Amino acid sequence: MAVAQRMYARALFEAARSAGRVDVVRDELRQLSDALDASPELAGFLANPQLDPGAKGEVLAEVSEGADELVRNFLLLVASKGRAGELRMMAEELDAIVDRDQGRVQVELTTAHELSDDEAATIVRQIEQASGSRVEAVRSVDPSLVGGLILQAGSLRVDASVRGRLERLRRELATTT
Repeated sequence: MAVAQRMYARALFEAARSAGRVDVVRDELRQLSDALDASPELAGFLANPQLDPGAKGEVLAEVSEGADELVRNFLLLVASKGRAGELRMMAEELDAIVDRDQGRVQVELTTAHELSDDEAATIVRQIEQASGSRVEAVRSVDPSLVGGLILQAGSLRVDASVRGRLERLRRELATTT
């Protein structure tokens, strides 16, 4: 994440917090990010450095018709500064800032087999106790893990899978011989 993207996201967060509209702004910027994922043409248009920032601003104004005033103004500012192609990353950073501010941690929990709701809840409670934060977990299954789990929270990755242990053992044996 570039410093500029963090600065823009932080400025939007501060403005939204001052206005008491953090959740609305976050949701609307997330919807725009989802729209960019769904429309490669729009994403490509906004990312093209050869196109006029004013034209990008006009398109963003149309796309954000009816959106919160803070979001609309933010989009126009970003376009005018030639950073419209970075909106997805700014939305991700805004999500991270809001999560930190609200004491929430987003984690990806990947296991070798489907966990029951009780098993997942137990793991989430343990993470909450260790982190002191509320945890929102997205679960997925990867049978190639053989057993155990992989926990991903931001840039922190904990690999407690059988596959990971075997890979570490393989590397260790390869370096000692």
